[in-house]
Amino acid sequence: MDRFFPYDVDERFVPVWLACGLRRSSDGVTVASDGTFLATLGWFRLLSTVDNVEGAHITRDYRWWAAVGPRLSMKDDGLTFGTNSRAGVCVHFRERVPHVVGMRDHSALTVTVADPQGLVELLGPAEPR
Repeated sequence: MDRFFPYDVDERFVPVWLACGLRRSSDGVTVASDGTFLATLGWFRLLSTVDNVEGAHITRDYRWWAAVGPRLSMKDDGLTFGTNSRAGVCVHFRERVPHVVGMRDHSALTVTVADPQGLVELLGPAEPR
């Protein structure tokens, strides 16, 4: 059975969501029964397999300007699909996934879903990097 994890959207950043094309009813993370891992944020989409997920961990308390919208990490090749500055899940991949933003493929994706604990439990824990 497919599991869908919608985003926890902070209303203060509505102009960013409009610019990104956020669709509240369908954007988020889907872990499908066919082994697909899909994360979408408006026009942005990251697709992998669940087998390629090494694990996940919860991250918290981001600076708002570093947490909103689709963005690259300033430290590594990670990608963020951020909708709030409170909490999210960092998903680590065994093999890098094709780049969504920028020129480098991604080894991790942070998503600010409404049920971070549920997503971590489904994907399995990973040590923070």
